[in-house]
Amino acid sequence: MAPMKAAAKKAMTKGAIADALATQFELKKTVCGKLINSLAEIATKEVKSSGVFTIPGVCKIKTRTKPATKAGKREIFGKTVVVKAKPARKVVKAFPVAALKKSI
Repeated sequence: MAPMKAAAKKAMTKGAIADALATQFELKKTVCGKLINSLAEIATKEVKSSGVFTIPGVCKIKTRTKPATKAGKREIFGKTVVVKAKPARKVVKAFPVAALKKSI
């Protein structure tokens, strides 16, 4: 007998989150949707200016500068591969806060 695969759970959509907030706080779904959009705009603005944004109890969003890489030949899995140079760039990373880690 073949093992059964567990049904894959999907992440909540923005509409589902807005609907859950609307039912919990007795607000309109459109108001909650606008609230989520404004939170995203505020987070974007803060990360661009200061490099860090925290949603209390959920996650911390940070920027990190990845250094430039030089062009050249590298050995990958026993084969020599020519690698192109890449410039330095900023990367956005999100980390769960300690309270969320402890709850899971």
